[in-house]
Amino acid sequence: MASDSVRNMTIKLMVLYTQPDDPQTFDEHYMAVHMPLVAKLPGLEKAETGRFTMALDGGEQTYHRVAELYFADQDAMNAAFGSAEGSATAADYGQIAPPGSRMLIEVLDD
Repeated sequence: MASDSVRNMTIKLMVLYTQPDDPQTFDEHYMAVHMPLVAKLPGLEKAETGRFTMALDGGEQTYHRVAELYFADQDAMNAAFGSAEGSATAADYGQIAPPGSRMLIEVLDD
């Protein structure tokens, strides 16, 4: 029963990109190639992306960019990444993501 309640809640995939060697080249590819691939994911409800400008806590600025992809539920996200569009997006991520980049799944609270 608990898995059903998670399955029916909005799911967000958060991708944290670490600092690339060449931020300008990374951002150009990311915006011109990667995000158009993301936009084609079936079942994607919303996509947001942005660059980090500072760490307010004074710590190291580990991450360069974030992407937040929203899906109706876990099944929708699984279907998106099981599709041809999902495979293309994942392959591009594998090419551009700097070492230490992370992908996290978040279940949104009501």
